[in-house]
Amino acid sequence: MRTQVGIVGAGPAGLLLGHLLRAAGIEAVVVERQSRARVQDRIRAGVLERTTTDLLHRLGIDARLDAQGLPHGGFALADGGRLIRIDVAALTGRHVTVYGQTEVTRDLIDAAPERGLPILWESPVAAIEGIEGARPAIMHGEGGARRLDCDFVAACDGSRGAGRQALPASVRREFERAYPFGWLGVLADVPPCDGELIYASHDRGFALASMRSPVRSRYYVQVGPGEQIDDWPDERFWDELSVRLGDEVAGRIVRGPSIEKSIAPLRSFVGEPMQHGRLFLAGDAAHIVPPTGAKGLNLASSDVAYLSDALIGWYARGDETGLAGYGARALARVWKSERFSWYLTKLMHRFPEDGAFERRMQVAELDYIAGSTAAQTSIAENYVGLPL
Repeated sequence: MRTQVGIVGAGPAGLLLGHLLRAAGIEAVVVERQSRARVQDRIRAGVLERTTTDLLHRLGIDARLDAQGLPHGGFALADGGRLIRIDVAALTGRHVTVYGQTEVTRDLIDAAPERGLPILWESPVAAIEGIEGARPAIMHGEGGARRLDCDFVAACDGSRGAGRQALPASVRREFERAYPFGWLGVLADVPPCDGELIYASHDRGFALASMRSPVRSRYYVQVGPGEQIDDWPDERFWDELSVRLGDEVAGRIVRGPSIEKSIAPLRSFVGEPMQHGRLFLAGDAAHIVPPTGAKGLNLASSDVAYLSDALIGWYARGDETGLAGYGARALARVWKSERFSWYLTKLMHRFPEDGAFERRMQVAELDYIAGSTAAQTSIAENYVGLPL
């Protein structure tokens, strides 16, 4: 096969990029190792910045987003039962939207056929060749027997995918922080306990009250690295969640059977550079953030916004400036978002090596935030999304 831009990975980053290129009349093909059912049913985050919703509106893939998305003008930090509301709308003039990444992915997949975006399912990529020349190729399918020739390759296939591995070892630099805990997440068909998200800091660990719709809730508690899902029957989870969120919030929790339960490890990761030759990395192929700051999907969206603009400039005008500057431009925003996610993770979680002093520092920081408009504004600006 032959196309202009070959895209590896059918997650939100790859699909968004493919749609943006097709809308500009540029040929693109998406190659994905998993089945369609596996990709579109994965449970992921659900807080969208304006960056992401603007791209979906621009593409006109927004009917379900507009009908089912929940605009949120703020969120709360909880500490020992005290709720510190961050009024994002008042402080920034903007809001976030709660709409699951699963739904975003499904919308993008459903829109692909009518918009001429081919997706090659169940076709793992064995290698990406020729990235330093004018005609790179994606070798995919069983044993890499199929070849997709391209002008450019966009790797959106995760930090351990073929795209990242195609970067020469001599240029690759990696920065990583693995956290000594994970998030146990439960999805349940019960009404949320609050109209906005609540991030809780407690002596027993972190907790998060979130949602996917007015009748579906998503809750998390911090767990140790060796803990298993079987260690957490529903009753134990609800009891622990209630303790960490505090009495006021606990009284509003509606309990019910979990319909999905999983444990996700947390890490911060940035790989540099985000481009080499005619290979460009976007989304998780270039960076991972802990979910505390709700930045994973949104960072992928900003990468794609930069990369699509650069590719459109090249095809429309022969302008190489955008392509040459893509990595530096994207990384400037990536590192700021990494900083915010790391800050919230340090502030709200219990670390095994921390003692009474570190806990007092967390409480003092939360006290400062509670009484400082400047501190709340800084948090709100980062939470709602820094400008492109």
